[in-house]
Amino acid sequence: MARLGLPDRGLPVLIALLKDKSPILRKYAAEALGEIGAPAKAAIPALKEALKHKDGNVRYAAAEALKKIQAAATSAVAAPTSAIVAAARGQIGKTKIYDGSYVGLDYPGGDVPIERGVCTDVVVRALRDSVKMDLQKLVHEDMKAAFADYPKIWGLKKPDRNIDHRRVPNLRRYFERKGYSIGLTERKEDYRSGDVVTCTVPPNRPHMMIVSDRRAKDGTPLVIHNIGSGTKEEKRLFEFPLTGHYRIMTGGSNNGMDSGHQ
Repeated sequence: MARLGLPDRGLPVLIALLKDKSPILRKYAAEALGEIGAPAKAAIPALKEALKHKDGNVRYAAAEALKKIQAAATSAVAAPTSAIVAAARGQIGKTKIYDGSYVGLDYPGGDVPIERGVCTDVVVRALRDSVKMDLQKLVHEDMKAAFADYPKIWGLKKPDRNIDHRRVPNLRRYFERKGYSIGLTERKEDYRSGDVVTCTVPPNRPHMMIVSDRRAKDGTPLVIHNIGSGTKEEKRLFEFPLTGHYRIMTGGSNNGMDSGHQ
């Protein structure tokens, strides 16, 4: 995006530039998408269309971008779901209080006391403990790089590493930007253990859950979450309107991992 002299507003800008009247901008947009890798998979249809452009440089750039995106996507593998679920389940009996109070945190690796937290803390702790993925640091760094891409619900003018990763809308946006988003369905077999799911608890409260490896008698996966009285494992996957479904990936350009923080 910096190469195009534009602010970082995400994939939609680059995808739109693939249809620009200027062949040079189309070429640069394709090259930028190729550099992004697997998280740019939403641009694949537009890149395939660019293969038909009369300008040879545009066609070549589009072809190279498709190779890079598809290669990165192929190399990405699902994170170890059993470890994610085990780390989430390990919070049951320890986190007994729902508390969304603003707290100053250490950085990186900051956390509120284990006996309290919110729904996002279940996910943050599970990913940190299972795959060494520090969402506090990852979200903070991504928000610094692309603040305009994140929700403006709270009226903030800059990132806040104490709270940003503890807010469902921010985690949703981070997962989307990293290419972890997959389709929403009502088919229980489409939800794998270790997946992260979001929903809206009436009237308008965003909520986040981890899909368990255990199922109810009817085959519906249980979820591990903190919806108000501590971390629990329950049959509540389809109780509220779903808003997002994410599968954490590692490897390739799509990993979102922080290998430097243990």
